[in-house]
Amino acid sequence: MGLGDKISNATEEAVGKVKEGFGKATDNESLEAEGKMDQGKANVKQGVEDVKDSAAGAFNDVTDKHDGR
Repeated sequence: MGLGDKISNATEEAVGKVKEGFGKATDNESLEAEGKMDQGKANVKQGVEDVKDSAAGAFNDVTDKHDGR
């Protein structure tokens, strides 16, 4: 996963936390729910990127062993 993806996901999660907190503080249930949704989406994206990283690492391990490294 690229650094840009990590930053984007972290930013999306942070914005979601701010929205959730602001929604709670202003008694705006819609904004609070939107913030939670943003955090959830960011976490899913992060999970997908983690799976990609794991798959790439496993592939590299196999090819390195095959190449005698």
